[in-house]
Amino acid sequence: MAELAVEGVPMPVKATSLKTVVAASAAGTTFEWYDFFVFGSLTQIISKTFFSGLPETAGYIAALALFGTGFLFRPIGALVFGRIGDRLGRKGAFLVTVALMGGATFGIGVLPSYATAGIAAPALLVLMRILQGFALGGEYGGAAIYVAEHAAPNARGRSTAWVQTSAAFGLFSALTVILLTRLAVGKLFGPTAFDAWGWRIPFLVSAGLLAISIYMRLKLSESPEFARMKARGEGAEKPFAEAFGQWPNLKIVILALVGVMFAQGAGWYTTFFYVQTFMEKFLKVEPATINTLMMAAAAASAPLYVLFGWLSDKLGRKPVMLFGMALMLAAFFPAFHALSRTLNPALAEAQAATPVRVIADPADCSLQFDPVGKASFTSSCDIAKSAVANAGVSYENVAAPPGSPAQVRVGLITIPSLDARGLPKDVAKAVKATVEGKIKQALAHGGYPTKADPARMNLLAAFGVLLVLVIAATAVYGPLAACLVELFPTRIRYTAMSLPYNIGTGWVGGFVPFTAFAIVAAVGNIYSGLWYPFAFTALSVVTCLLLLPETKGRPLDR
Repeated sequence: MAELAVEGVPMPVKATSLKTVVAASAAGTTFEWYDFFVFGSLTQIISKTFFSGLPETAGYIAALALFGTGFLFRPIGALVFGRIGDRLGRKGAFLVTVALMGGATFGIGVLPSYATAGIAAPALLVLMRILQGFALGGEYGGAAIYVAEHAAPNARGRSTAWVQTSAAFGLFSALTVILLTRLAVGKLFGPTAFDAWGWRIPFLVSAGLLAISIYMRLKLSESPEFARMKARGEGAEKPFAEAFGQWPNLKIVILALVGVMFAQGAGWYTTFFYVQTFMEKFLKVEPATINTLMMAAAAASAPLYVLFGWLSDKLGRKPVMLFGMALMLAAFFPAFHALSRTLNPALAEAQAATPVRVIADPADCSLQFDPVGKASFTSSCDIAKSAVANAGVSYENVAAPPGSPAQVRVGLITIPSLDARGLPKDVAKAVKATVEGKIKQALAHGGYPTKADPARMNLLAAFGVLLVLVIAATAVYGPLAACLVELFPTRIRYTAMSLPYNIGTGWVGGFVPFTAFAIVAAVGNIYSGLWYPFAFTALSVVTCLLLLPETKGRPLDR
């Protein structure tokens, strides 16, 4: 038993060892990340299962948007559980979040498909994603604060970095379960069984992980800093008003969001999520190979979080995070170009030797972005661009004389597109299929591969490219928890730090795959989506360098 003195009266408080605190907090957060990452890694299959009524590209964008929907509700969860955590205690808040997250994930595993339940299937899936995002919004802040308020001041970065490793362990666990399930189901039931029903198993596995996480967290006691604050009668009665209604606190919230969280959200989710979309959709790499690469990247990231957290205890939070941001900014475009050369060199060679151009009247072209599948895309330009976008190939837009029909030029081969406006749906569909078939033939003749050739892959070099991105992402994320905890006073810490964290990761980071893929579909260049994370990271670099204060060594009993 530890004791807290309040006006000379000792108050017993159950002590919990730092190792137990870290283990229970990281285990629960790992489980919640596992739940979220299973969905992100199975986006392609989920789009076919729950959005089979939409065209291919629209269904894929809708699934990516749904992935982002879970993040959309994270700030709401942050506010709700932040208020609970600041008023009633850290332990209870993040005990509820892990139970809610686990129930929603298990629910996804038993949902009916679109073919079985129609529109009710995606509607129920949206509800489960909302519950997941709501729960995860309250999880991270509670875990990070709980560990920080137990840790020694000179080891806060290293201790809280173990909470950051939960993202790596969650991603690694999710990819491992998916890979093993894919192999086992494929071997026992055939190559199509995983896509048909085997994908549900990783979601159902979460029930066992949930039980373990709840058991570990039930053994924890309340955070000592919170207990001292409550014993002194200094708890926040109105944490929202204090955190966001008082300019000194609101200014810190904004600085945390723009100076750190924009870069963390954009960079981390580009490194661990959008890169999977890029490899699968554009580089045509097999899912098993992608899983293997991402598992290796996740495994490599785990010790790096702790390393950079430890370095921040020595050098300061700000210089370590700035290093990560600057490296990410410099690496975005070169890294993705390098992935093309190492994983699908035939594609890189074809793009250099046989460029694709869509020659069309700009007035005849629509924005190639349809997340709800309502646009028909039946003009000659739309049909041409849809065919090339569905093939995952970069193309250049060339303006044609007004009124002229669109053409697709693959090297020296020109394919005229057709106009299907005003035609019956079945006839328009046949017209689109005819044009798409001719474009695919021309792409094949021009050397564009339908999938990446494993014999030509340089997986070691590809891992080296991913490792550069991983180093940048972990340098930002490793010291992040300590920095955010140290920025805010105890009485409003849960509420104030959870909101910028979840806006940055939820709204900026969570929508990276959706927004970047949509930009590519609209613009035509497979690398153009990277401007989204680049812009947010650049904004953070400037803000962090000029305005964010150093927090290392700050006392938490404020």
